[in-house]
Amino acid sequence: MVQRAIDAADASSCEPVILVVGHEADELLASVRLGRARHVTNAAYATGMASSLRAGIDAAGDADAAIVVLADQPGVTARLLDALVARQAETGAAAVICSWNGRRTPPTLLTSALWPAVRALEGDVGAREVLAGRDDVAVLEVDASLARLDDVDTPADHDRLARGTSATG
Repeated sequence: MVQRAIDAADASSCEPVILVVGHEADELLASVRLGRARHVTNAAYATGMASSLRAGIDAAGDADAAIVVLADQPGVTARLLDALVARQAETGAAAVICSWNGRRTPPTLLTSALWPAVRALEGDVGAREVLAGRDDVAVLEVDASLARLDDVDTPADHDRLARGTSATG
């Protein structure tokens, strides 16, 4: 599934493409083609998701924004990532989050204005904590013609996806 995320980012207009690795990083890197992506190792991965967000944001340097893509969403496409960039350009929003089947979900575009708040996160929390209650967050409605944002964490999730059904039906 990591390869699918890399391939989607690699085929998008996003620059740079950064892969954050942690647990079993060497084995993972040996099993994927990075394309134009570069990797950064999060040595603090055991402390939770926030440390991976920090590692990715820090590696992005002086970029204007970053899109957080999770490897457990194999239906993410380059078209979706480019649509997030376009939505941010249209709205000027500090962040753009996807809505899939009525639920807000990654991938999420975070402009650099939000990075100090992201860097302050601790533990197993993500950008949702930073975005909660903000009125400068745009939403990108995603349907199956753009991407599928099913979260695939368990063998049952894999089976469900293989049958062609989403989490909501």
